[in-house]
Amino acid sequence: MSIRRVVVEADGGARGNPGPAGFGAVVRDADSSDVLAERSGSLGVTTNNVAEYSGLIAGLEAAADLGAAEVEVRMDSKLVVEQMSGRWQIKNAGLRPLAAKAAALVRRFESVSYTWVPRERNKHADALANQAMDEAVGAPKKAGRAPRPSWEPPATVPTRLLLVRHGETELTAQGRYSGRGDVPLSEAGLAQARATGARVGAMGVPIAAVVTSPLARCVRTGEAISAALPGHVPVAVEPDLVECDFGEWEGRTFAEVRTQWPDETDAWLASTSVAPPGGESFRAVATRVRRAVATILKAYPERTVVVVSHVSPLKLILRDALAAGDALLHRLYLDPAGLSIVDNWADGGVAVRSVNETGHL
Repeated sequence: MSIRRVVVEADGGARGNPGPAGFGAVVRDADSSDVLAERSGSLGVTTNNVAEYSGLIAGLEAAADLGAAEVEVRMDSKLVVEQMSGRWQIKNAGLRPLAAKAAALVRRFESVSYTWVPRERNKHADALANQAMDEAVGAPKKAGRAPRPSWEPPATVPTRLLLVRHGETELTAQGRYSGRGDVPLSEAGLAQARATGARVGAMGVPIAAVVTSPLARCVRTGEAISAALPGHVPVAVEPDLVECDFGEWEGRTFAEVRTQWPDETDAWLASTSVAPPGGESFRAVATRVRRAVATILKAYPERTVVVVSHVSPLKLILRDALAAGDALLHRLYLDPAGLSIVDNWADGGVAVRSVNETGHL
């Protein structure tokens, strides 16, 4: 679908400022006012301004996906409209990465204009933002039959995902960001992988496959697990399970990052839409990880699969499975070679059976 002229209506808010936050965006045909796309999402705990910028970014992304050439943005945030129009300076350093991301999206269009509107003329986007704040749900709603309530006994067999973080590497032991750098397992990490294989084998259930990130630390962990299982369990690589790209933060400790990029770190912690300099946002990671999970569920219905990945993708899978907000990403700890278990039913039902088991290590 491609359309030339669109209107983007965007909004965001936080209950507490900072508080539980969400954003909403609507894309309309500029001529007919028909709704072409809706976007919304929760942001964990952050500020009104971060949420408003997140709504703008979501709306511009949706307009770009539709192939629009000319965009009129309508928002009831005077601050965002004036700053993006270039009439006001961006004094809050935490907003600068968001404004930069919006500006990068603007360059994809022939023209973008900004119009302030009163809140009563922005009701659709406002309603989406408020719904996101109310629900604080990371996973997108699924079309079709509603998921089975959690207390209702399942009538079918689930697809069970055994989620395993790769074993330890030298960077893991040093507490350094380890994204796309292809660092190998340490001797301790290899021993952890073998122990995880023994734990999985002790479950006594057939394993259909071991699916891993393409990076060596995950592939080697997956191979060690497969070798500990009876029979020949294939090891398959799924590119979408790769770790977040931490860009310029790669190989650095959090303390080093906080010292060198204080404003960028604050913005990154406040919003999953913000990426490290030269890197990838958690929102982008979530998109491809959901795609990976959908692929696995389709390929191995009603079977058990070992999924070997990294801390960021696994946290995002667990966030969605728990229907939790983004704050979970900064509160959940996953050990190297830790095991989490999630059941997924064909009707949309989900049960998280365990998180970060480490008794086998």
